[in-house]
Amino acid sequence: MEISELIMLVACAVLLIPSIASATRFDKWWIRAFDFPRIQISILSSVVLVIAIFVFDFSEVIHFIAIGLLILSLLYQLDKIYPYTWFAKKEVMQFEDGDPTDNISILVSNVLTPNKDYHKLLEIVNRRQPDILLTLESDNKWEEALKDLEKDYKYCVKVPQDNLYGMHLYSKLKLEETEVRYLVKEDIPSIHGFVRLDDNSKIRIHCMHPRPPSPSEAQTSTNRDAELLMLGRDVRKQDESVLVFGDLNDVAWSRTTRLFQQMSGLLDPRIGRGFFNTFHADYLFFRWPLDHVFHSNDFTLIDIAREKHIGSDHFPMYIKLNFERKAELEQNKPEAEDEEKEWAQKKIDDAKPRENGV
Repeated sequence: MEISELIMLVACAVLLIPSIASATRFDKWWIRAFDFPRIQISILSSVVLVIAIFVFDFSEVIHFIAIGLLILSLLYQLDKIYPYTWFAKKEVMQFEDGDPTDNISILVSNVLTPNKDYHKLLEIVNRRQPDILLTLESDNKWEEALKDLEKDYKYCVKVPQDNLYGMHLYSKLKLEETEVRYLVKEDIPSIHGFVRLDDNSKIRIHCMHPRPPSPSEAQTSTNRDAELLMLGRDVRKQDESVLVFGDLNDVAWSRTTRLFQQMSGLLDPRIGRGFFNTFHADYLFFRWPLDHVFHSNDFTLIDIAREKHIGSDHFPMYIKLNFERKAELEQNKPEAEDEEKEWAQKKIDDAKPRENGV
């Protein structure tokens, strides 16, 4: 066997690792990290597959095995990201019925605490004029820099922190019954409450930023998964009009985020429309969707966009939705299987969530 063939066999074997690892339920950070770069893994696998076909002379069985396994691995990766391509069916209907009468727009921005380009975010806010702005990783300096917004955004919830988990919620629309909760860890806040669209439309909101699995943050994904799955479980029980938004530190196509959707019954407007990769803003080839807006099935989509670079490692995410009850008749809620619900509850129990999240 020639050296070139040996090199390609090694390359094929290496590219099987991400698929095997991500297919497991182990929650070690380095295993769950393979959930993120599925686009990149798919591209690399496609390139290696083409090269291998030309390099192998198929005189040995191992050549067929390597090609076959790599094809299976590639199909596995493509199956995960396919729903977020333009070829897939849209999960959320496009608003097409005249002028929207009961709409809400949201801008989500992980600002990166050390970032001092405050004006770049303010420029987007002034241009988009969102009804709600959620900043993540915002500290006292960011709070001071955004103070002028309070002239228009009279309803605010401020949780400045210097541990990369501060958050600030600014709203032109009336906020009611807001509370800051610490669901799993005492230094990881989340904001919960209601936003009033008009006298009759009261929407429950949840603003989230769980800790990611990484060598510098958490050795496992247990706490992040539990925070998302616990919220998904509770949202389903509440059976209300809901918006969940923030930096979930998980990709749209991971098992946890998809299960969160199934448990909560919430919809993802990106399905059938594109990836909307928001992280990492500085590296073109290393990007995936970490910033999310999920909503109940009584909303339709007016607009969705990834905004321009603001000096952070995340791009801001913008979305505009129209609230219309009749949409419930045409948009089905995702459903979780019993086995998945049991796995989710085990995750929640393992994380030992804080009582009442206070």
